[in-house]
Formats: sequence, structure tokens, C-alpha cells
Amino acid sequence: MIPIIDRLQGIAVGAVVGDALGMPLEFKPARAIYDLQTEMVAGPLPAGTFTDDTEMALALAESLLANDPLNPEDLAARFVEWYRAHPSDIGIHTSRVLGMIDRGTPWQEAAQLVQETDPENASNGSLMRTWPLAIARWQQPDRLAEESRQQSMLTHTHPDCVSACVLINRILHELIHRPADIPADRAMREAVSAALETVDMDADFRRIVELASIRSRETLANTGWVRHTVESALWSVLTTRSFEEALVQAVNLGDDADTTGSVAGAIAGALYGLDAIPRRWKDVLHGEYALHSGQYWFLQDFITLADHLSG
Repeated sequence: MIPIIDRLQGIAVGAVVGDALGMPLEFKPARAIYDLQTEMVAGPLPAGTFTDDTEMALALAESLLANDPLNPEDLAARFVEWYRAHPSDIGIHTSRVLGMIDRGTPWQEAAQLVQETDPENASNGSLMRTWPLAIARWQQPDRLAEESRQQSMLTHTHPDCVSACVLINRILHELIHRPADIPADRAMREAVSAALETVDMDADFRRIVELASIRSRETLANTGWVRHTVESALWSVLTTRSFEEALVQAVNLGDDADTTGSVAGAIAGALYGLDAIPRRWKDVLHGEYALHSGQYWFLQDFITLADHLSG
């Protein structure tokens, strides 16, 4: 039996571990199945370092700790403060939106104006940071869905981006509350099915989610397109039987490996709990959070964060 607090802590630590594990594989081709990377190694950043995925999630978490309900104006201000600190990595779409806000465009307008310049753009920048809401609203599914939508709309207004944030957080909600006697593979399938019943999403996107478990590894694109991220993250958890196996499969898809690793890590963390995350990965986890220059976050910080968010 996995206590609920262990699942909540697993979401936080799992997301950050997945981010750091995928960091050195970002923008690289998928690794061969016989040559999978299984350890935290250096890439653009030192081994075990998290990226902008976690930094933006931390900004959302701090905003949630300071405001109840979610305050988009406060969140926008924190995102802009992070943007001004010149983070080592930031998505193109997110950078454009935050740059406009920083130059005086109201936050209510900036994301929509950027979206209008490229209407088909549906990147994963809001999905990668949405997991703190699953912890903070673990007892409030309606608020979870609405605030997941709100936090996406601040930078990513495309319907696929919004749907993805709501879907993944509803899956996390189902996993947090799953009965203890249900096997992990069944719990994961049922969580996806239950979440789909509550989310308004494009029919083609819905079909992608429904078929994720039967896709072959070779057909997964794993780009920064939010549909690809959702598909790859779900595939990695649905087709494996442990936290470690799920994360190894997720990040070795390459390309946007850190974001897929982070999303898969949150899901697998909720499914298997904190104790299932390999100690050798947790021991090297760290990163400098740009909103607090010089402050490094370690394993215990993310456990404590989950405890504070969950009330």
C-alpha cells in the first residue's frame, strides 16, 4: 500500500528526476534499444541538473503557496521575473510571450497575440510545468481542471495545450486516489480512461491518447509538439512495470527528452510512489532556480515542497 503523501511526493520528485535524466538527451536522436542511457550524466548542464521545465514549475508552485485560488497576475509576474534572470533554457513560444509581457503588454493579451502569429503552434511549454497543481488541488478535482486551464492560457492558448494540461493533471488525480489493491498496470489504464471522460479535447488528440499503449517505439516522434509529449509519456508508463523502466524508456526517445521525462516522471511518481524512484538518481538531483540566484534545490526540497503544496 502506497500512502497518498508518498504519491504526492512521488509526483514532485519524479517530475524533476525525469527532467534531469532527460537533460543530456535533449535534441538528440532516439537511443538504440540495446544502448539505452540509464544514469544521470552531464550534458549542456552538470549531471543531475534540472532545466526550465522544473524552474517554471517551481514558479507555479511558489505562486500557489502564496495565493489561493491561483492568481494569474501573480503567476505572470513570477514568470517574467524568471525570464529576466536569463535562464539557461527557455522555449521559443514562452520566451516570446514573456518578452511581450515584460515590455508592457497585459498578460491577458500577450499569449493570444503570439498565438495569432502562428495559429497551429501547440508546443508543450505549459504542460511541462503543470504538475504542482495536481499536488495542490489533490482533493479538489474541479478546481484542478480549471486552474490547469488557467495556467496554460497564460502562455499557451492553443486548445491542445490546454487539454493536455487538464488531461495529465486529471490522470495524476486518479492515480493519487486509486485503491491500494489495484495493480499498477490496471490503475494506469483506468486512470487514463477516467481522465478522458472529464476532458474536452479534439477527437484526433483523444484517439492518440487512447492508442498510446499500443504504439511501437519506432513510431513515436517525441518532439516539442504537445501531442507528441503526451503520447510518448503515456506510452512509457503504460508499457513498463516500474518507475525506473518508465523513465529510461521516456528519455531515450531523445529530442524533447527532458520534457517527456518530466511528464512521465510525474505520472510514474504518482503510480509507484516516492520510494520507487531509484536512490542513485535522487542522490545527484540538483539545480539552480533562477528566481533565487545561488539557491540550489536538492531532493529534500522537493519532498518538502510537495508536503507544503498538499496542505
